Order: sequence, then C-alpha cells, then structure tokens
Amino acid sequence: MTTGTQTPGAETVRVADYLAGELAGAGVTHVFGVGGANIEDLYDAVHRGGTVRGVVAKHEFSAVTMADGYARTTRGLGVVAATSGGGAMNLVPGLAEAYASRVPLLALVGQPPTVQEGHGAFQDTSGKGDSFDAGEVFAPISRFCARVEDADSLVELLPRAMAAARTEPRGPAVLLLPKDVQQARIRLSGRDPVPAPVVPAQAASSPAAPSSDVVIPPTAPADSSAPAVRLDDAAVTEVSDVLRGADTVLVIAGEGVAAADARAELSELARNLGAWVAVTPDAKDVFDNRDPRFAGVAGVMGHANVEHCLRRADVCLLVGTRLPLLARGGLERALAATEVVCLDPERPYVPGTALGGDLRDALRAVTGRLPSDPRACPRHPGPRPAPTEGPDSPAVRGRTVSYPQALAAVEAALPEDAHVFVDAGNTGASAVHLLPAPRHGRFVVALGMGGMGYTFGAGIGAALATGRRTYVLAGDGAFFMHGAEVHTAVEHSAPVTFVVFNNNAHAMCVLREEFLQGGVRGDDLFGRTDIAAGMAAAFPSLDVTGAEDAAQLREALLRGNTGGGPAFVALDCDPREVPPFLPFQSFAEAGGRAERADRADNKESSDERRVVHVG
Repeated sequence: MTTGTQTPGAETVRVADYLAGELAGAGVTHVFGVGGANIEDLYDAVHRGGTVRGVVAKHEFSAVTMADGYARTTRGLGVVAATSGGGAMNLVPGLAEAYASRVPLLALVGQPPTVQEGHGAFQDTSGKGDSFDAGEVFAPISRFCARVEDADSLVELLPRAMAAARTEPRGPAVLLLPKDVQQARIRLSGRDPVPAPVVPAQAASSPAAPSSDVVIPPTAPADSSAPAVRLDDAAVTEVSDVLRGADTVLVIAGEGVAAADARAELSELARNLGAWVAVTPDAKDVFDNRDPRFAGVAGVMGHANVEHCLRRADVCLLVGTRLPLLARGGLERALAATEVVCLDPERPYVPGTALGGDLRDALRAVTGRLPSDPRACPRHPGPRPAPTEGPDSPAVRGRTVSYPQALAAVEAALPEDAHVFVDAGNTGASAVHLLPAPRHGRFVVALGMGGMGYTFGAGIGAALATGRRTYVLAGDGAFFMHGAEVHTAVEHSAPVTFVVFNNNAHAMCVLREEFLQGGVRGDDLFGRTDIAAGMAAAFPSLDVTGAEDAAQLREALLRGNTGGGPAFVALDCDPREVPPFLPFQSFAEAGGRAERADRADNKESSDERRVVHVG
C-alpha cells in the first residue's frame, strides 16, 4: 500500500468515501447492486454521504439492468456495485448486454483483502494461488477493466474508467476493489475536499478502519472523457454527394441516435432529403412513429413497408446503427441492390460508404452540405401490421387476450412521456411490431444479448432515475427469471407498471419447435399459474389486477398511471398465437400446421420460401 508523508491537520477520508464523493461529483444519483462483506464499505460510504442513493436489488443481474435502464434514459453513467465471488459472477450477463448494446456503465466489484489473495481467501478471484482471475472474466465484456491495488491506483484509474465507459464505442468499465483498499485512508491535497459524510449516531463510536495515508495529487474531473474524434472531411464530402444525388432515400435509424441525443438532427436531415425513416427494433423512439415519413420497423420484427420503401430507394442511409441481423433480416436482397451509406462511430455490418466520428456532428455536417429547402416525401403505404391469427381463431379463442388486443389497450393508456421496456420473446416481437413508441419517452428493447428478464430491473432503474411512469412488458418466462424485482419497486415506490403476458410457456420456443423442428416436445409448455393472485398475496400494498379482457387491462393501466408507485397487471395469452416475427410468418401465412404435413415432399429451399432464420 502506497503511503504519503503525514501533514499535521491534513484531512483524510476513507477510499470508499472518496469514491462515493467522486460519483456524486460526476452527477451519479443512484448506485444499484447487492451488498456483501467485500463491498459493504462502499455501501456504507454511499449511505453516509447522503448524495448518491443506494438501491439494493434482489439479484446482481437485475442490479446491472437497473444501471443500464438508468443510463439509457438519462444518458448518464450507470453504476452497479457488487461483492466478490458469486455476486461478481452474476454481473456477467448484464455487463455483456451493456457491452453489446454500447451502454455506459461502471461496475465496482468488491474483492477479498489483498493480504489474503492466493492464501485460500473466501471468494478469491485474484488469479493467485491457483484461484481464477476475475479480471480475465470481465475484460472481454468491458471497455476498461483494472484491479485497484492501492489508493494511489484508484485516483488514477477511476477517471480513466469513467472516460472509457463514455467513449465510443461505449460500454462497461470494471474496477476490482479489494476490501482493504476501500478501507484505506487517503489525504486530500490540491483539490476540493470530498463532502464530509453524515455519520449516524450509532456509527460514531465504530472502530476506525485500517489506516494507510496517501497524498492525492490534482487530477482531471472524474467525468472527463476523451475528445471527440474529428470528422473526416473527405468522407463527409463523399456521403453528402451520394445523398445529394439521390432522388429517393430510406433512412434506417438505430439506438445510436438515442445514445447521442441526435433525434432533432436526424429529423432535420430526413426533412431536407424528403426521406422515409425506418427504425431498428431497439430504436422505435428515435423518430415519431406517427409522422407521415415513418416507414416502420426494419428486420425480423418489422413491417413489410420497409422492404417496399427500400426497393424504391436509390440510397439506404443508416444512422446510428450497424444494421445487425435482427434489423436486416428479410432485407438482404433489397440491401444488396441499393447503395448504402452509414453514419455511425463504427463500421456497418453491410457493405457501404461509412462516416465515423460523433453522430451528432456527422448529421450536422452532412445536413449542412445539402440544399436547405425541405423535399417532399414520396407516398408510401405506411407501417401496416403483419397478418396474425386474430382473436376469433382457434389459437387465441377462450379465456385469453390476443397480442393485438392487449397492445391496443396499452397504447390507449400509455402516457406520452412514459418509458417502455420490452422483454424478449413473443411479447417483445409483438410490442415492437404493434405498439407505437411514446412521443417523449424511451422505448427500449435489449437486443445485445437478448436476455430474458432484463426489463424488470431496467424499468425500475429508469423510473427511479427520471421519476416518470415506466411500463415493463414481459412474458411469464421473463417474469419467473427476474420478476422478484417487483419487490424492489415496491420498497422504493418506483412508478413502474408491470404488464405480464402469461401464456404458461416459453412460447417462442414452442413455436420454433412446431414450425422448425416438426412438432412440440412439450418441454416449454408449463402448468397454469395465476401470477396476479400470487403477487397480490405477496405484496398487499401493490395494485394488482388479473385482467380477463382488453377493457380490464386498459382500466388497470389508467388507474396505475394515477398512482405514485408500482402497479402490476397479468393477463392470459395463448402460447400458440403466432407473433409478427418474420421467421414464423411464412408458416403462419401458409397455414402453418397444414404446411408441416407436406413439408417432407416440398423441395423449395428456405431462400425461395423467404424463410428467415434467427438462431
């Protein structure tokens, strides 16, 4: 441990208090996580400091998604803190989602004291003494990962980690914090002091933490980030020339537009080009879904109108997206026949002319080289819903609510400034396709890893960060994975409305088995559960509704909008209702089950039948 020369009267603080103060100074308002022996000093510092709010989740995965939802709705740095061992390992899937989706997070991960490393310490992940190395686990799913060996190292590493999380490509940064380093004392020198913690009366006589004094030199602000990459002028000219020469343009906008807060710049460019605007499945909120120029959602959860517009376009302009498979599924042929231009810090997955750098700067630079008079947008059919099995069909007959009915009820109740978090599976595909994004809120689908249960934590993090009503739309499979976080929403009076579509199955797997594997095995069909009754019994103060039809669903949602805390609605759906998901559409349109009977005699290739495979 590095120590400094004592100076009489110098102010000292624990490293944990210094860290909490730096988070507050960087504008962080919440730290999400789960406690434990090797991270308890940080939680104590957060509590004593009184500026940053500590939120304890029920599971570390959900703690990461809380920080993720916080970051996506505030465009700030999400922070998660967890202890060593199993707690640390539970962070992995959430950090992997943030890495793949370019979400800026800081993970503060407790570790055993340094003197115990390599000597059989409980939950030792130092890589010493034949223990495995946590750094090697987190490094592939982080933009920056470092073990903090002493207090001096933290002073250097913290601003670097924060900057790395916020620099393109954004993503998680991880600091591994041994317990004795958190407890060490450091002396402030040449910088504004960390605000003195408010010490509870019962803690005033607590034994002092082990001391190790370190002189802290002046440093850059903790929220500093790397300077923006300068735009390549030749690339700006090339892109502008291509767009200026195009008669018709289809824009496909992605999540990067939201991350860069570039909605206004996107709209101005589209207006000047007279372009149609489609969005990727994870970016419905980046362009007004009710605008006449809105072409719909691109890809496997999307609208046929996007392909219609793409085939008519001279140029396809990608903005804030690399166009991954879920966003380009079904469009490959049309893309191959169309000139592609991409504005994004990273190169696209499809061939085309690319302009990197800051997205807002790129949009402004290109728009500045186009004629300033807006062009008329060519007529187009608009994003009409794909055909699905209706509410009177055998698949959805009986005591169930169809996805179109349910999502129409959600649309009718959804506040314009609400945030919407949509989980994986049939519920997600249906919501992406059918539910317009709120005009002034986020519409988030976590497609980086596509992990079930993401929304329960993410919705809570967003609601606590912004104070806005937040809707979580999830299936029963996602609920059974991480729905216990409703408890966290109840404890913190978070304004979250949870809507659980219960088909008593992993229904997307059921349909994959039926359409792609020749029959249903039954593994993914579950016994019926009354989720609403269970939640009402578990949480008497929670507003719970078991909706039997769309009218009851809408009434419950409107009632939830007027409350200050959480609300919960469950409704029954049919596991064999076919969602608007392109890999299933060819089967549904051809009669699905009848088509299966003669599949063995049908020699058409998947390409000829326009079957799109995902997974």
